[in-house]
Amino acid sequence: MVDQAQVEEVIARIADPYLEQDYVSSGSVQSIDIDDASISVKLTFPYASGYFGSGVQQMLQGLLSSEFDEHSVTVEVDWMVRAQKTANNLPGLKGVKNIIAVASGKGGVGKSTTSANLALAMAHEGARVGLLDADIYGPSQGLMLGVADGTRPETKDEKFFVPIEAHGLQVMSMAFLVTENTPMVWRGPMVSGALQQLLTQTLWDDLDYLIIDLPPGTGDIQLTLSQKVPVTASIIVTTPQDLALLDAKKGIEMFKKVNVPVLGVVENMSTHICTNCGHEEPIFGEGGGDAIAAEYGTSLLGELPLSISIREKADSGCPSVVDDPESPIALMYMEMARRAMARLSIQNKNEGAIPVIQMSDD
Repeated sequence: MVDQAQVEEVIARIADPYLEQDYVSSGSVQSIDIDDASISVKLTFPYASGYFGSGVQQMLQGLLSSEFDEHSVTVEVDWMVRAQKTANNLPGLKGVKNIIAVASGKGGVGKSTTSANLALAMAHEGARVGLLDADIYGPSQGLMLGVADGTRPETKDEKFFVPIEAHGLQVMSMAFLVTENTPMVWRGPMVSGALQQLLTQTLWDDLDYLIIDLPPGTGDIQLTLSQKVPVTASIIVTTPQDLALLDAKKGIEMFKKVNVPVLGVVENMSTHICTNCGHEEPIFGEGGGDAIAAEYGTSLLGELPLSISIREKADSGCPSVVDDPESPIALMYMEMARRAMARLSIQNKNEGAIPVIQMSDD
C-alpha cells in the first residue's frame, strides 16, 4: 500500500530552480490523495508560473507514474500570487497586490527596456500585470509598447484614469496625457505630485504585479515613491561598466535606507557577439553585476547581451518577449521574471519605518 510519505519522497526529488527548494520543503504541495488504484497530487506555486508549471506537471506525472506503476497518477499544478508586506507598512494600493520598482543609478543602461520586457514576461506566465512609466520628464513606455502618439486614457467619474491596454498589460504614462513633443518643464514638487496622481488615480484592475519604471538617479521621484507609495520590492538595472556599477550601488543604498528589499540585479550589455563572425567580447567589462549582487547580499537575476534586436524590437513597439517568445533573448527575460517573482514570494519581511530626513545648517 502506497502512503503519503512515499509520494512526498518522490516529489522531493525535484527542486524548484527559482524557489531553490524542493517542492515539499517549499510548501508547494497542497494535497496528496491516495487510494488502491490512484494517486492525485496538487501543487500550488506562490508566483505566476503558467508555462513553467505545465512543464513541472509533465515531469512530476512521469516520475510518479514510473515509481508507482500500479496506480493511475494525476498531477495538477496551479499558482497563486499573494500580496506581500510593503516596506513601511503603508496601506496597499487598490487593485494591486505587489509593486516592484525598477531603478538604475544612471541613464542609458536599458532600464525602461528591461521594465517593459519583465512586465511582458510576467504576463506571459499568466499574471495580471500593470506598468507605470514614472519618468515624467522622458516617458518612453508608450513608444516601446506600440501605443500611438495622441492616445488618451478614458476617465471615470471625472477623476480616475482607465489604464491603456497594450500587449496584455495595463499601462499608464505621462506620455498619454501630453504630445510626444511636449517638454515637462516642472520643478521637483510638481513632478512628485504627478507621479502620485498617475499612481493613485489610475483604476488598476486586480493586478498581481505593478512594475514602476523609475527615472534614473536618486532624486525627488525615488524619494516620493519610497515614502508615500506601498512599494513591495525593487530591481536594479546596470551595465558591467565601472561608472554604471558605481551609480547602481547608490541605487541599492537608497533602497536599503528606506527599507525596500532589492530582489536582484539585472546586468544589461553584458557581452557583445559579432553578427558577422560570432566573436564574443565583454566590451563594457565583465562580472560587475555578479560582484555587486554578492556585495549586497542579493542575486543576479540575469545577464543580457548588447543586442541590436533588443533595441529594434523596443523601438518598433513590439518588445522581444512579444515579438518572438521562443527566441533566446525572450527566454532570458522570462528566466529573470520567474526569478524575480519567486524571490518576491519568499522575501524577508522588513520591519521598521522609513527614517525621517532632517536638514540643518551645519
